[in-house]
Amino acid sequence: MSRWKPNARERLAAAAMELYGERGFDETSVADIAERAGLTERTFFRYFADKREVLFGGGAALEKLVVERLGGNADLAVPLDAVASALASTSLLFEGRRAFAKARQALIAGHPGLQERELIKLASLTAAIAAQLRRRGVKEPAASLVAEAGMAVFKMAFGRWVADAKHRDLAHHIQASLGHLRAAMSAPRRRMG
Repeated sequence: MSRWKPNARERLAAAAMELYGERGFDETSVADIAERAGLTERTFFRYFADKREVLFGGGAALEKLVVERLGGNADLAVPLDAVASALASTSLLFEGRRAFAKARQALIAGHPGLQERELIKLASLTAAIAAQLRRRGVKEPAASLVAEAGMAVFKMAFGRWVADAKHRDLAHHIQASLGHLRAAMSAPRRRMG
């Protein structure tokens, strides 16, 4: 096996996604992934802690970007606007990765263990956003509520971005989802019962 060909990480990720699609996540081993990529298992473990990390390895970079951008959006006085702006800035991370994101989302939707991992990743991002809002002076419970609302907007936008036949960017869908949230919040209340 040729271990030193360029783009090992990308080749491993592509091989993993192919195999997950063909065999399923549970039926695919690290050895299978390495073999499909033309690499060794040792090389796989240089890039990924385990086979789940192919799907979740970018979580730390995403969180770092959002927190940095949120910290830099001091001119946006409305906390939800600042969160939406920080989340929209992630659009560049996902550019050119729509097919991967779509396959990833379908795989996670069909596997309870991966759904749990996704929820943990999103909870970590939500907590990091709330902490950054508190550093900006937003008090509790507002900081946590805004962080949760921002993540709801992000999740809705991400799903729409993945399915968008017009290939509009994620930032477009974040702003649209934020608009829907605001419209729902300002709609007149209906009597219950």
